[in-house]
Amino acid sequence: MDEQPTFERDIERLYLAHNDWLKGWLRKRMPEAADADDLAQDTFARLLGSRRSVHDLQQPMAYLATIANSLLINRWRRQAIERAYLEALAARPEALEPSPEYRYLLIETLVELDALLHGLSPRIRQVFLLSQFDGLTYPQIAERLGLSIDQVQKAMGKAFALCYRHLYEQ
Repeated sequence: MDEQPTFERDIERLYLAHNDWLKGWLRKRMPEAADADDLAQDTFARLLGSRRSVHDLQQPMAYLATIANSLLINRWRRQAIERAYLEALAARPEALEPSPEYRYLLIETLVELDALLHGLSPRIRQVFLLSQFDGLTYPQIAERLGLSIDQVQKAMGKAFALCYRHLYEQ
């Protein structure tokens, strides 16, 4: 008697059929083979976590490549944030250097903030960053960007609404 294919068996079949191909695809895009191997594992872990059926995939390699590419972009964005943070840290006096634990938490927060802000339009994101990180007033932002104060207020309202939803509606 044939058993119905289970989700785990389908993932295993997909893994056995395409893991080597996925690693090769990632190695063309990443300088370190070990990083490509890790990202391939992360791709299959994402599949396992999603619990979406892969039994009837028409183009399994395209599906895997899409997931892996998303993970790769996230990795590059995180690395860019870490580099920017480390550059800013290097400019500070050594006595002010935060602990490794604090640095890790700060980088995690910056990555989360980057992902959150990625959901905003470029103009709203720029208004928000000028206000919150550069400490500019709404009139200063309006002057710098050639906007009205009302446009700046509306942009900040949208940015704060997104932040609120992220914090309280998840």
